[in-house]
This record gives sequence, structure tokens and C-alpha cells, in this order.
Amino acid sequence: MGTQASGQGALWNSGAGNAWVEEQAVIDQMFRQIETLLVNAAASGAATRVLDVGCGTGGTTLALARRLGRGARCTGIDISEPMIASARRQAGQEGLPVDFVCADAQHHRFEPGTFDVVVSRFGVMFFDDPVAAFANLRQATRSGGRLHVVVWRSAEENPFMTAAEHAARPLLPGLPVRQTDEAGQFGFAREGRVRDIVTRAGWRDVRMEPVDVPCRFPESELIGYLSRMGPVGRALDSVDTVTREGVISKVHTAFNAFVSGESVSFRAACWLVSAQ
Repeated sequence: MGTQASGQGALWNSGAGNAWVEEQAVIDQMFRQIETLLVNAAASGAATRVLDVGCGTGGTTLALARRLGRGARCTGIDISEPMIASARRQAGQEGLPVDFVCADAQHHRFEPGTFDVVVSRFGVMFFDDPVAAFANLRQATRSGGRLHVVVWRSAEENPFMTAAEHAARPLLPGLPVRQTDEAGQFGFAREGRVRDIVTRAGWRDVRMEPVDVPCRFPESELIGYLSRMGPVGRALDSVDTVTREGVISKVHTAFNAFVSGESVSFRAACWLVSAQ
């Protein structure tokens, strides 16, 4: 899911990238409806060449390939070697016509005018120069081609995504504090900022639709998810056993509001950003 410069590269090629591979099945199940949203958007025109930016372990890329069929060619790009390796394994097992590229989408030299559609599921908020990145994606897209990306709205609108760090901060005072507009999960929360970035990069007819997507995964996977993912998961890699157990216990309790029976469920507050 990462796509960028040296800091992001170090992050997504170490613990964060490995955590996504370990939690791949849970994450793909959690975001299944977002995947469907993007696949439907891409398939709404005569698309045969599709680029999935920040493709991670390839769930959306593979879903696109299944939907578009053998006549199409789907490409996923991501900066994380562990996640790209996982995506390639899955594509090989299914025998799908998919290419995966391990590279930074901001700087990668795409063949001009290659793609009909560019999509992304939470993969474009990490660029150190987002205008340059979207300009690079634009030149890789044919005239009349389309952009469809899903990004998070604000942290305040997504309490599930911030519950762990709020609960853990008293025990992990070194947790980073998220800054408005910084590269990261909520970097594209502000509508005006996103419109400005995409327009300055040369895309036109920019549309932003707020979507609130129901997400769900088994409660039995919650401990694994909260102990591996996000700022808390990364911080737990470097603490002692007593601290780790205390944090996990406190964070687990913080997720009670999202647990019903055998399921964890929440709504992902997102933008669907589209352009030509």
C-alpha cells in the first residue's frame, strides 16, 4: 500500500509491509466492498489496461483481472517488496493476466498513454510530492482515460482507525501524533486539498463523492489485527513483554464498541475521487 520516497520505502519494506502480508486475508475481507466499488467504477467503460496504485498484496488488482477477463491486462504497483511478492504468488496460483511492479509510482517511468483507468484503494496518500505523483500517473494514462481512487476522510470521521492509538497512548507515550495534510493515512482528508492536487497534476473534471462503506471481519481476528497494524502494531515490535500485553489488553477493550457477536464491524468514511 505504500508508494513513495525513502522514509515510506523503509516503512513498507520492513515491519509494516510484513504485517500487511500476515493480515492480508483479514484486510481484503474488511475492505471487500471498497474493492467492489473500484472494480465497478473501472469496469463501467471499455477498459482493457488498468493500473492499481499502491496495490499492496494485490487484492484489488486481482479482482479487476477476474472482472475484466482475459482480454484485459491489469498492473499493480507498490513500493513494498514483501507485499508485491505476496501479490505475485497469488496471481500465479490463479493464473491471472496480471503484472506487479515493485517501484515508487511517483517516479516510475511508465510508458506514456498506457492505461485506460488508474485505480487505488488507500494507496495514494503517502507521496512526498503528490502533485508530481498524480502528474506521472496522468502521463501514463491515455487521452480520455479515467482516475478512480478511494482515500480516507478525516481521522475524526473514522474512529475505528484511531481507537488503538487513543487507547494505547498512555502506555506508549512515544506514539506519533498525526498532523493535518501530512503524508499518511489521512493525508487526503481535506476535499479542497485533494481537488487542488489532482487538478494541478493535469487531470480534469475532478469529482469527489463522500462514501461511507460498511466493513466487517471476524472477531476472532481482532487481536491479530490490532497487535500488528498501524502505529500501535509498529510500536509493539520494540517493547517488552509486560508492556506489550498491557497495551493489547487495553486496546482490545477499546474495540468493544465495534464488536457484535462474532463480528467486528464499522463504517469507513472515505472519498471516491474520480477524474479524466
